[in-house]
Amino acid sequence: MNGQFQIATHVLTLLCKQPGELLSSEYVAGSMNVNPVLVRKEMRKLRACGLIESKEGKTGGYSLALPPQKITLADVYKAVKLPPALGQAKNKPNPACPVGKQIGAHLDHLADDVEAAIIKKLSTITIFDFVNQFD
Repeated sequence: MNGQFQIATHVLTLLCKQPGELLSSEYVAGSMNVNPVLVRKEMRKLRACGLIESKEGKTGGYSLALPPQKITLADVYKAVKLPPALGQAKNKPNPACPVGKQIGAHLDHLADDVEAAIIKKLSTITIFDFVNQFD
């Protein structure tokens, strides 16, 4: 699993903790101890989904586009478009095999159920709720 969800959640948490301030990608990257390029990549996704906004220029930066009570962790999860939780097969099973000809459909159904459970859980937690766990 990659760190896209973690980076995006970290970004939104920082922005929520500092309302009214424009934060640079360098500042956010410093908080995460990662390269600013990784941060900007996830910020583009968050901005495209309407979760954050940006201001260009020397005094520019990023801020939340919505109140933190209106942004759920499911919104973040969907914004970063993570690979399926159960992965994806890289090959096609043998259609002549009694298992091979059916396994794809059964695994797809299971993956859909797992994805729905993840989104259902994340839909119950807002960025505001998440941030309130911090001191």
